[in-house]
Amino acid sequence: MITQSCKDSLDMISVNDFRGLERIPAVMNELGYEVGDEHGQGPVVSKQRRIIVANQLPIRGYRNEGTKGWFFEFDKDSLVLQLKDGFPANTEVWYVGMLKVDVEKEDQEEVAQLMFHKFRCVPVFLTVDQKNKYYHGFCKHYLWPLFHYMLPLSPSHGGVRFDKSLWEGYIVANQLFANKVAEILWPDKDSVWVHDYHLMVLPSILRNRYTRVKLGFFLHSPFPSSEIYRTIPVREQILRSLLNCDLIGFHTFDYARHFLSCCSRLLGIDYQCKRGYIGLDYCGKTINIKILPVGIHMGQLESDLNMEQTATLAKQLKERFEGKVVMVGVDDLDMFKGISLKFSAMGRLLEMHPELIGSVVLVQIANPARSRGKDVQEVRFETSVIAQQINNKYGKEGYEPIVFINDPLSALEKAAYYAISECCVVNAVRDGMNLVSYKYTVCRQGSPVLDKALGINESDQRKSFLIVSEFIGCSPSLSGAYRVNPWDVNAVADAMYVGIHMKDEEKHLRHEKHYNYISSHDVAFWARSFDQDLDRACKRASSQEGVSKGVVVEDLISSMRSKGKSPDFLFCIGDDRSDEDMFESIARLFDNPSLPPIAEVFACTVGHKPSKAKYYLDDTPDVIELLQGLAAASVGP
Repeated sequence: MITQSCKDSLDMISVNDFRGLERIPAVMNELGYEVGDEHGQGPVVSKQRRIIVANQLPIRGYRNEGTKGWFFEFDKDSLVLQLKDGFPANTEVWYVGMLKVDVEKEDQEEVAQLMFHKFRCVPVFLTVDQKNKYYHGFCKHYLWPLFHYMLPLSPSHGGVRFDKSLWEGYIVANQLFANKVAEILWPDKDSVWVHDYHLMVLPSILRNRYTRVKLGFFLHSPFPSSEIYRTIPVREQILRSLLNCDLIGFHTFDYARHFLSCCSRLLGIDYQCKRGYIGLDYCGKTINIKILPVGIHMGQLESDLNMEQTATLAKQLKERFEGKVVMVGVDDLDMFKGISLKFSAMGRLLEMHPELIGSVVLVQIANPARSRGKDVQEVRFETSVIAQQINNKYGKEGYEPIVFINDPLSALEKAAYYAISECCVVNAVRDGMNLVSYKYTVCRQGSPVLDKALGINESDQRKSFLIVSEFIGCSPSLSGAYRVNPWDVNAVADAMYVGIHMKDEEKHLRHEKHYNYISSHDVAFWARSFDQDLDRACKRASSQEGVSKGVVVEDLISSMRSKGKSPDFLFCIGDDRSDEDMFESIARLFDNPSLPPIAEVFACTVGHKPSKAKYYLDDTPDVIELLQGLAAASVGP
C-alpha cells in the first residue's frame, strides 16, 4: 500500500482544490491571454498554445564561476524543441521540465523568472533527495532496465528491485511537474503533450484537476511484453494513469501491442479498430492509440553538413583513413547498446577473413551515459577491454581495427564520421527508437560544401549500408537495412562482410529508399501528425451522445425555478465522459449565490476514476442496489 497522500494524487481530487494554483490575470497577459470580463468568466486565449512536458527542458545552462552569473540558451539538439516545427505557424509553445544543471536554492526564483520571460519555459526544481528517488532511483534504476526487458532478479543484476519509497518519490516529482503545468495552463484551450516514462502518473494528476484538458502522451522507450510489465507492483496504477490521456503514442506496433495486451490482461479492457484508428473504451471515453516513429530534424542536420567546419573535419578523416573501409557506430554508453557484442563481431570478422586485416576499421563513438552507477562503469570497462584485446591481436603499427572514441563529440564531428563511413552498425539489444541510422543516411546524402571537400561530383550516386538490430524501434521503417540479431555474433560479422563487398549499385538503391523515407518523415511530420490526431481525438470525444447532459440538467432546474420551485434533493449518477458536463453544471448551479439554493446535492460517478463528482460507486450492481435502497426508503415501513 502506498501512503494516503500519494494515493490521493492518483485518485479523485476536486478541481476546486487546485484553482488557487492558476496564475493571476496580469501574468496571463504575458502568456498571450486576455483578462476575463467582469462576470468572472476567466481569461480568454488569444492564440493556439501547446504545453510540452518532459523530464528535461530544451535548455543548456552555464555558470560563470567568476561572476556567479547564469547564461542559458536553447539546446537545438533537443527533440522537444525540434517538434515545434510541426505545429501551426501561430502556435505558442511552452515547456515544463527540469534544467540540466543544478541551480542553488537562492538562485531558483531568479532563474525561473528568466526561463519564463525569455524562453517560455517553466522549470521544475527538485531537492537532491527528490531527484535521487525520482530520476536516479525509480526512473533510471528501476523502470528503465525493466522497460528494456531486464528484470532485477538480484541486486547486482540490472537495476534495483521495487522500492515503495522510490515509487512515492516518483509520484511526488510528478505532482511537482503538475503544479508547474497548472501555473500556465488554460485547460479548456491548451493542449498538453507529456513525454516518456519519467512522467507516467502525470496524466492522472492533470486529469484529476482538469477533466476537460486535451492530453496526449508519447512513450520514447520500448513498452515491454505483459510478462515483463506485470512484475511491476504498481502496474495497474501506471496503466490507469496513462488511460487518462486522449491519445497515447508509440514508436512501433510491437510496443503498442504490448501496451494493449497489458490493458487487456490486467484491466480487462480490449481494444477495437474504429474508422482507421485503434481505440480503447475506458470509463466512458475512448482513448486513441497512435503508432508513428519519430524522425530527425532535417533542416538542422543539412545545415550542419553545409558548414565549412564539418567539411574540413570530413576531409581530415578521409585522409586519415585513406585506403580503408570505415564502419561507424554511435551509441550511448549503457548496457543495452550492444557495444561489446559489436566489438566481438568485429573480431570474428577479422578471424574469419584475415585478408581484411589492415583494410577495415570500426570507429565506435560513445556518447556520455545518461545514467550513473556501477553498471555504466562495468560497460565502459568491458568494452574497453574487448577493444584492446582485438586491437592487440589484429592491429599493427599504423593500424587499429577498432577506434574507440570515449570522449564527447560535437554534432559536427559525428556528421563528419558519418559522411566518410561506408557502413553504419546499430547493434543495440533493446532500444526505443535510435535515430543514428537516420542521421547516418542523411549525412551520406552529402551537401554542396561537403561534396566539394571530399571530391564528390554532384552526379555521383549516393550510397550507404545499414546493419540494424531487429530489437530497435527504427528497424521496421528501414526496409533496405540488413537486420541482425545482435546476440548472434557470427551473423553480425557476416553482415559486416556483406556491407564491405556489396556492389555500389545495390548500396545506392538501398540508400535512396531510406533517404526518401527519412526526409519525408522528419520530426516535424511526426509532431504534426501527433498534434492533429490529438485534436481529432478530443473533438471525437467531445462529440460523443450529441446533446450535452449539462445543458439538459440546467434547463430542467431553470424550468422548475421559473415556476417558483427549487429542488430540495438532487441526485445525478453516470459513468460516461459526457456525465462530467452534468456534474459541472450541477456544481455551478449549486455554488451560485444569486440563485435559489438546492438543499441536498449528490453527484456520483460509476467507477473509481477522475471525476468532478464528489461520490463514486464501483459498478452497475452497486448502482442498482443504491436505487433499490432509495426506493425502499421513500416508501417507508
